Amino acid sequence: MKRFKVFRKKLFLAGAVFTVIVLAGLYIFQNNFEIASRYLIDEYTGKIKELSQENKILEIESAQISSLEKISQQISLLNFEKNNKIYYLKVLNTQAIAK
Repeated sequence: MKRFKVFRKKLFLAGAVFTVIVLAGLYIFQNNFEIASRYLIDEYTGKIKELSQENKILEIESAQISSLEKISQQISLLNFEKNNKIYYLKVLNTQAIAK
């Protein structure tokens, strides 16, 4: 009987130690996963900020490319001239397409 009580105590202590070790391992694993997730969130937040800044720069460049000054420079490069008078073609017949 006494051996049975000692065996029960040892079994209980071994089970308690095993449970503590398993719970500690799970705690460490959970903390490691949470910390890794936080680092990923920080990394992706940085990438979002970087892409937002790049997007603003590209918007500004797009506006500059299509600005009127650039268009006027292209007109001068292509040797276009300003038209002072507009001449319309007069249709002699009332129909646009003759039979």
